[in-house]
Amino acid sequence: MKKVIIFALIGVLALGLLAGCSSDKEDWDYIKGKGKLIIGITLYEPMNYNDENGKLTGFDTEFAEAACAKLGIKPEFQVIDWEQKENELKSKSIDCIWNGLTVTEERRENMAFSTSYISNKQVVVIKKDNAEKYSTLEGMAGATVTAENGSAGQAAVEANDVLSKNPFIASAAQKDVLMEIKAGTSEIGVLDYVMARSVIRDDTDYSDLMIVESIELAPEEYAIGFRLEDKETLKKFNEVIDELLADGTLPALAEKYGLDDVLVTK
Repeated sequence: MKKVIIFALIGVLALGLLAGCSSDKEDWDYIKGKGKLIIGITLYEPMNYNDENGKLTGFDTEFAEAACAKLGIKPEFQVIDWEQKENELKSKSIDCIWNGLTVTEERRENMAFSTSYISNKQVVVIKKDNAEKYSTLEGMAGATVTAENGSAGQAAVEANDVLSKNPFIASAAQKDVLMEIKAGTSEIGVLDYVMARSVIRDDTDYSDLMIVESIELAPEEYAIGFRLEDKETLKKFNEVIDELLADGTLPALAEKYGLDDVLVTK
């Protein structure tokens, strides 16, 4: 009986090893078999957002559409709870996260990153009326701070010697960070520079806000997040990124969405 159990355990282990060896290709076959890539996103400009007609658009949206076209699959965009993005990916509710996703060492433990394509940073946003009051980090001591829950912005707040000691409000999305500042329910917002500069303009609802240009928090890069074991899919999309850079598609999209100065070209 003991020998039978031992042989059975050996068989299970062998099957596990074989499954591990083939899982890379199996995941791409799974995506290819569906004929679509389910992409986890949140809505924020200029990466993924709804235009005046309610149509989903943005740099990441068009980037994903171009990449999927080259691979013979269709993109399907799914709005997710950003705090649950790793769980959504592991459970295969989505196949990747393609939404201005910041590369961090902590996230590398839960997902595989594509080649980086945008250089970004976390910045501080305030009301213009508070420009003199909050011109330095030291002057922000004690002020209420908000950032998107589970975001690089929250991580930047927690890592900062001054802001980490302030009262903190976790927002559901980056756009909510701006709304908190505008409403006066929070005095300091920390969010992506790429988004902040896209929507804080004289012709938007956030014309009364400003980026504190003298303060930079956590320089970073954007990449696509895939499942850790999904090496074949990762390889294919990295090759497509190179192709879209070489044929001018990505530079053209970057110029269209005002990101040409932060596009990573190497």
